[in-house]
Amino acid sequence: MNALEVHDLSFAYGARQALSAVSFSLAPGRFAALLGPNGAGKSTLIALLTRLYDLQTGDIRVGDHSLRDAPRAALKQLGVVFQQSTLDLDLSVEQNLRYQAALHGLSRRQTDLRVEAELARQSLTERRREKVRELNGGHRRRVEIARALLHEPRLLLLDEASVGLDPASRLALNQHVRSLCLDQGISVLWTTHLLDEVQADDALMILHQGRLVASGQVDALIQAQGGDLGSVFARLTRPTATGAAA
Repeated sequence: MNALEVHDLSFAYGARQALSAVSFSLAPGRFAALLGPNGAGKSTLIALLTRLYDLQTGDIRVGDHSLRDAPRAALKQLGVVFQQSTLDLDLSVEQNLRYQAALHGLSRRQTDLRVEAELARQSLTERRREKVRELNGGHRRRVEIARALLHEPRLLLLDEASVGLDPASRLALNQHVRSLCLDQGISVLWTTHLLDEVQADDALMILHQGRLVASGQVDALIQAQGGDLGSVFARLTRPTATGAAA
């Protein structure tokens, strides 16, 4: 069973088409990158995956649940780190996690166990009592990842999670998330417009003007298209007269 299936997904803002017949799947335990220039339609896709927008055409399945027919069950299998942080800066690391656990309806025992596990997994145990505003950008992102994993989802979605981080922190975050795939079997969908966050053995989807213009393993796409990832990306996302995106 795939961790994520997007089938024939289309979405329009009035007369403006933002997504057109987008389909792809993500296997369990894989790191997949969704790559696209600004305005490609990534934000609209993320809004649909997280049900900030209702589906118009097509369907999304998280695990064995349809977001259209069983949204609550589907969303329980999804953890999300949005581009803009939603942490409470005046609460401690642990308080942010416990508040999220309460929103998911976890029991006190479940909360205690999972908070301890995530603090350890994200190397945050010694920072548990620090207020979030005292942390640097990279550690704040780790708190958000810990929070997103508290309810043990199958799929972790990170929307431009490295925005605003310095190069060393970006690299550390990217490597850390990849380790979650290897060590925990979590599937990851990482959206970005930065080519250096993508590796040769990643699953890759390239979105341009609301359409999926390429899908497959990075090295296979490079071999088929010729050149390197930069030239492939530039060729597939060359501006055209008709654009649709958000």
